[in-house]
Order: sequence, then C-alpha cells, then structure tokens
Amino acid sequence: MNQETMRRILEETAYIRIGGSEQELACAQYLAAECEKLGLSAHLEAFDVPMSTIHQATLTIDGREIRCKGYLCAGSSEVEAPLHYLNQTDPCSLAQCRGKIVLIDGILRYWTYQDIVANGAVGFITCDGNAGFADSDIDQRELRAHVSHGVLMPGVSIHVRDAIALIAGGAQRARITLDQQEHTGRSHNVICDLPGETEETIVLTAHYDSTSLSTGAYDNMSGCIGLLAAAQAFANTPHRRSLRLIFCGSEERGLLGSKAYCAAHEEELGHVVLNVNLDMIGSIMGGFIAVCTSEEQLVHYIQYASAIEGFGLKARQDVYSSDSTPFADKGVPAVSFARIAPAQTATIHNRYDTLDLLSTAQLERDIAFINGFLRTMADAACFPVAREMPEKMVDKLDIYLNRKRDKDA
Repeated sequence: MNQETMRRILEETAYIRIGGSEQELACAQYLAAECEKLGLSAHLEAFDVPMSTIHQATLTIDGREIRCKGYLCAGSSEVEAPLHYLNQTDPCSLAQCRGKIVLIDGILRYWTYQDIVANGAVGFITCDGNAGFADSDIDQRELRAHVSHGVLMPGVSIHVRDAIALIAGGAQRARITLDQQEHTGRSHNVICDLPGETEETIVLTAHYDSTSLSTGAYDNMSGCIGLLAAAQAFANTPHRRSLRLIFCGSEERGLLGSKAYCAAHEEELGHVVLNVNLDMIGSIMGGFIAVCTSEEQLVHYIQYASAIEGFGLKARQDVYSSDSTPFADKGVPAVSFARIAPAQTATIHNRYDTLDLLSTAQLERDIAFINGFLRTMADAACFPVAREMPEKMVDKLDIYLNRKRDKDA
C-alpha cells in the first residue's frame, strides 16, 4: 500500500464513529469496500450493544448549574445530596461517601464504582479534559454493564477546570437530574478471509470505532490501514496458514467487538494459533512496542527479528488494553503492535487525534516490519508459538478483566 492510498483512507474516514452509531456502520461498510477493491470478499457480522438517548442531564452545585454530560446507561433519576470529593480510595475516604454525591478524580473505573456503591454513595461526578488545554470538551461517558452489574446510580461528567473551581470554592451540595431512554443497538465486525493451505489460522485485529470527540486517525484508523496493507500483501501470494482479518467495532466501549467475536466463534478458536493486533501505529514521534500475551519466547523472537531488520522496538510480556485481550483470555497467544507517541506530541480520545499526528512514511515502515513478522509466522514449517497461557499472564488477564483486584493498585 502506497502513502497516497494511506492518506486517502485517513481523509475519507475523518469523522466520529461511536460504537453502535450510523457513522460506525458507514465506516464498516467503507472498510469492506476497501477489501473488495483488493479482490477480497468481506462481510459484516452484527452484535448487540447497549445504547441510550439522553433527554436531560443537569448538575446543580449550591444552586448554580454546571455544564455537564450525563452518563449513558445509568438510568433515569434525580438525587440531591452533600458533595464529597473522593481524592483517593482508602477506607477512610470511602467511608465518607455514604449518602453523598461523589466527585471522582478522572474517569470512573470498575473498582472505584464498586467501592462507592458499597459505601452508600447516591450519585457520582467524573472529570474530563485537561486543565492546560484551550478547549472545554467533555467526552460522552457511559456506565458499562460489566461495571454496574445492574446497580445504577445517576452520574455526570464535567470539565476538569470546573471540578478544580468547585473544590477550590468549597462546594457543599449537589443535585443531579438524569433522564434517558435506553435501548439495544447494533455494532459490527468486518471480517475478511485469506485462506491458506491449512486450517491453522492467524487472526489479525484492529478496531475502527472512535470516541465521541475524536475522528480516530491515530486511534485507530492507522491500525485498520495496517490490516488493509496486510490483506494487499497476502491477497495474491500463497501462504501456509490461513489469515482472518477482523476490523472490530465498539472497542472503545469495552472491547465489545472482539468479545462478541470470541463468544460467537469459540469453537473455531481451536484453529487459531495467534492473534496479531494493531492499535495505533505510524505516529510521527514515539517508539514501537510489541506486547505479548503469550509465552515469553515470543518476546525474544520479536526482539531478535527487530535486530535483524534494524527496526527499533521494545517488546514485553504483558496484557495490552485492546482487542488482543479477549483472544488471549480464550487461550490464544496474542501480540499487539503499536507506536506510542509521547503525551506532549499526540493525544487520543479527543479532538486532537487527527491525521496530522501521523506520518505515512512511518506507517509504511511500521507495516513493513509487521508484514515481515506475519510472513514468517504464516509460512513457518511448524508453528513456533506454544498455544498455552503462562500462569502470570492468566493472573494479569484476571486483573485486567476485573475478575480479581490488583493488590498493588
């Protein structure tokens, strides 16, 4: 794939595409059409996602209304209570949540929600944005089903500058009003197969959805371009193992596309020998990484391959927060490739994630290394990566998927 084509794709997909939206579906159809331009067949596979339409979301602090966005899927209710700033989650701080609306530092995380529910909070407020940025954007947040477990309380998100002003001003009392209509929507995975000589399959994944403020060039149309480039490289050349490309929907909403795929295709996963996930490549600045949720030998192989190719990277054995995780959780060895830009040069999940963060020349170099790795794995006489998940990776998966609490967090 040449740089001109890369830029065309980035320009043609430069719009917000939230999981389950019409825009996400339009992008899914666009990616399927790009596969068909390569002479390949692609199809969309739908899965259910929770959706919500907010009719009213207001936050009043000491009689003054504060600009906010309501949490989707958090039910409809109105609550008024004293405000408690939860600046850490030690037992003493949590004990003060009872009967309070809780202002949380940053975003809502799984264990924080469990803690404030258990300690009797009646509502919550989270913070968005960056106090040093010129904009006052607030992301559209949702109370995910795997976080709430059906226990709902009203929540809103405000800009961090407003949060600072509230704490500095000694805010005392809050009222949240939330009115919304919830329903079930549809998101889609786009699947494209490149059959090989054997049933053994390497699954390639990259998500194509974005968050509510972002056109998602870096995160993650860059990874989708990587998948299309792999499709082009392997389309007309023989390869021993089959390749399946999955452009995953609703990743930003909790890896919903890859989770849905693994649930729907669990029996077929027995033939999958490796998952290669691309999530954020080609940034102008930053270092390339390979995160292996697998036996440690894969880390060493990738390090050797990078030295041979003269392609700098850092590889480690870990869990990566992306679509590789549901595959690894089913016992499939996985590696996620990414180029991680320094925070001061590129940010994601906001209005600044545009094609200006990317270098098509760097994308080309990243893709060349990834395709070289794929070629080696696809044509290996005997597949070298053990299909087993080390105990320490199982433990990390349990922590990431909130099945157990990280004692060190």
